[in-house]
Amino acid sequence: MVIADAKKYLLFMQIPPFLKPGDTVGVVAPASWFPYSELTDGLRILRDDWKLNVIEGNSLRAQDGPFAGSDELRRADLQQLFDNPAVRAVFAARGGYGCYRLADGLNLTGLQRNPKWLVGFSDVTVLLSLFCNAGIVSLHGLMPRQFGQPERADALESVRQWLFGEVPDQYTVPAHPLNRTGQATGPLVGGNLTLLVNSIGTPTDIDYTGAILFIEDINETLFSLDRMMTQLHRAGRLRNLAGLIVGQFTDMRDSASLPFGKDASQIIADAMSDYDYPVLFNFPAGHVDYNLTLPIGWRVDLRVGETGEVIF
Repeated sequence: MVIADAKKYLLFMQIPPFLKPGDTVGVVAPASWFPYSELTDGLRILRDDWKLNVIEGNSLRAQDGPFAGSDELRRADLQQLFDNPAVRAVFAARGGYGCYRLADGLNLTGLQRNPKWLVGFSDVTVLLSLFCNAGIVSLHGLMPRQFGQPERADALESVRQWLFGEVPDQYTVPAHPLNRTGQATGPLVGGNLTLLVNSIGTPTDIDYTGAILFIEDINETLFSLDRMMTQLHRAGRLRNLAGLIVGQFTDMRDSASLPFGKDASQIIADAMSDYDYPVLFNFPAGHVDYNLTLPIGWRVDLRVGETGEVIF
């Protein structure tokens, strides 16, 4: 479903009920495989610290090559949680690669009757987009495999606050030399740039019209970044944005034989030169320790001046 009018988009979005102790949530691995032992701290935090009942998907203990079980198993894990009205949130245990293979086979009828939170980022972007197109707000944020890492304590607290209804008034970001000043209002969309670009022309392509787009990525070449930004431009996805939030582009690689000559921020700034809406650089979200939670589909105000502000 693609919604052509941004005002209708805003009216269409449903915010799932916030969590409270005693609620039931599910944890699944919809993408890459990992040892189940790496989830010990995350499950303990959900059960003991947050006082939630946790359903563990079969995919958490499965492996099929690089994936956490077959496509059918991982899809079934998600479907069962989406259909279960008692489940109030679904956590992707990790990203990696694999969600892109599952999205088209999921039935969201039960989910739309009983909206629930989806939490994840990176490869999970395709599922966040699926929720967005279904009219349900989701959370771009830290995943349980990372919950117990001390260096990510602030990111973990950010996820907890959003899930339990302690919504921050705003995020404030220091000035960046490439920022473009201005103010905008619109639904927040986006996530991992690679997944967004690979979704163009598919059922998980999103409506960018009147939206504030957030992008981040990891371990891409500078040439690939330039190609993806150019593709968004050529596909018309940048033309009618209300604003752009540039997250963290981590471990970007240059070519030793043919250096690009610009860093990731400058490449993105160049791609935005034909547009005049506000652009905020260096937002702390993505593949970094300080990974602030962002509500995908939520109406936000973006103000870029001496500092950058994302207001909820």
